[in-house]
Amino acid sequence: MFRRNATFLVISALTLASGIAVLLLRGQSAVWHALGATWDLMLTVLPSILGGLLLSAALRQLVPPGALARWMGAESGLRGLLVATAAGMAMPGGPVAAFPVVLVLAQAGADRGALIAFVLAWSLNGFQRIVVWELPILGPDFALLRFLCGLPLPVLAGLFARWLPIRWTPADAPGLQAAPLKDQAP
Repeated sequence: MFRRNATFLVISALTLASGIAVLLLRGQSAVWHALGATWDLMLTVLPSILGGLLLSAALRQLVPPGALARWMGAESGLRGLLVATAAGMAMPGGPVAAFPVVLVLAQAGADRGALIAFVLAWSLNGFQRIVVWELPILGPDFALLRFLCGLPLPVLAGLFARWLPIRWTPADAPGLQAAPLKDQAP
């Protein structure tokens, strides 16, 4: 409980300190301008946050615990890392959508190597990122070069994550338990 509250407290303290700095350095009108910009940003981002949370909650109910262990679990080997990499590359949306999916994958049996491969593939080689940002801005040659250079990194990172003695379990994350099926007793 303290870990979740600690994050909130740190962000709140930084926000308060920033607000005081803006007030002292720029005046009250700058504070009101910052609050207005915050409100506008919140209205823009809130639907994505709600959508990501609803997606995560729905996937938790649809994907039974352990369902992906064969495809992305610790015993899946290189194939599991490749599957996770492909899934990460195909994952649309920003962190609000991707990170809840990572928790669902963990609950469904994906191991830490596959989860690292998924996150890295999503952030480095996501299809949406390449099509929306890199091709139009950087051009096809640079986009292809960057894509090819980044392609092996999720698999290598997944192998490294499996080797490291650091443990992480989805039990550390709140609300990962799926609801029992209708015909099963709780």
